[in-house]
Amino acid sequence: MTDKRISLKEAVKSVKSGDMLALGGMTLYRRPVAFAIELLRHFLDAGEPQGLTLLAFTAGYESDLLVGAGMIERVRSCYFGLEIFGLAPMFTYHANRGEIEIIEETEASLAFGLRAQMAGISFMPGRGWLGTDLPELRPDVRTIIDPYDGEELIAFPAIKPDVAVIHALRADKEGNAQIGKNKGVDEELSLTAETVILTAEEIAPELEQADLVAPLVDAVVHAPGGASPTSCHPLYPLDGEAILAYTEQVSDPASWKAYVEELHKI
Repeated sequence: MTDKRISLKEAVKSVKSGDMLALGGMTLYRRPVAFAIELLRHFLDAGEPQGLTLLAFTAGYESDLLVGAGMIERVRSCYFGLEIFGLAPMFTYHANRGEIEIIEETEASLAFGLRAQMAGISFMPGRGWLGTDLPELRPDVRTIIDPYDGEELIAFPAIKPDVAVIHALRADKEGNAQIGKNKGVDEELSLTAETVILTAEEIAPELEQADLVAPLVDAVVHAPGGASPTSCHPLYPLDGEAILAYTEQVSDPASWKAYVEELHKI
């Protein structure tokens, strides 16, 4: 049995400049916040990594912190925001100024792209986006003709993250993990990323069942409270006051810097 436990400081060094970094979780649930903060700290100390592509089925608080630092060059997500708490302020700030590249994505394009990579092929065909203007915004997304019935289909290109970070309810030292019922695309990320890092609320001696399995996982980090202030049901709820404070305090680079200094996160 291989003990894959490492520290957060070690884990963030897996992310290199220019990488596609995939963050697991869903909206304000089970987000790898502790990892994002440690990565941000590493960036401010070392100036790396930079020029990252952020991949997230939905992007939220932790992603906005990274955008605020200037680490993210482009975003691939079908939603970037803070649900009932409003817009993600730093994403909104930089996107409105054209300072960050936004690759148009939907649930379909992300799901089909990951499934293509899981299947080991360059694209996955589907009917999503047919009859819309979305292909005009994505010249890399092409149409094909089904060789069997002549139907026109959209060919969604495969997506292969360099590093995926997934927060788990519990994991063992080998990398088997439980992530709960709201899985998002975390299972797909574990099957497609070159490097998979788990942060876990608890390290258990063994698990009766696992959603993610050890052969797919490269590193395990013990990170109690590692999703806070997002929720990690059923272990702890969303800290709505903390998210609201973020949206009220942060609106531009100066207020972002004041926010992280105030909270002693960096």
